[in-house]
Amino acid sequence: MYLEKHIYIGAMFDFKKVTGKIEIKIGDREIPVNFNKVSCIVEQAAYWRKENAIHNWFVVNVQKGEDDCGRYYVSKENIETLLTLVNKVLKNHALAAKLLPTQSGFFFGSTDFDEYYFEGLEYTKTVLEEAIKCESDEFYYHSSW
Repeated sequence: MYLEKHIYIGAMFDFKKVTGKIEIKIGDREIPVNFNKVSCIVEQAAYWRKENAIHNWFVVNVQKGEDDCGRYYVSKENIETLLTLVNKVLKNHALAAKLLPTQSGFFFGSTDFDEYYFEGLEYTKTVLEEAIKCESDEFYYHSSW
């Protein structure tokens, strides 16, 4: 489960005056990248494993019920809404089943509201707080099984 941050730079447009250089190697092999053709840089904003309540929230609220491992745009409002729910559940654990219910399924891990569930919410809170600070960047959620 991933939250990607897409940073638009538009290096292909001279008027943007974007400068830089990209040097990438995988092992000893150089990967050629023409910086002047780079429109966007993608960073991994979050990586979750077995956080089925978070995945369930994205499926219901962002993916319109389609759990298809697709890549879906996540609006700032989506991020703010999820952060509000996470904060409510962290403040009052009794709200977990109602606000951020777990989901069973293949590779989904435990459905208990245990210490791992709440540790996952703490991580999610940190990620979402950082994402809210990113004014012009776009975010996308996707999962892969």
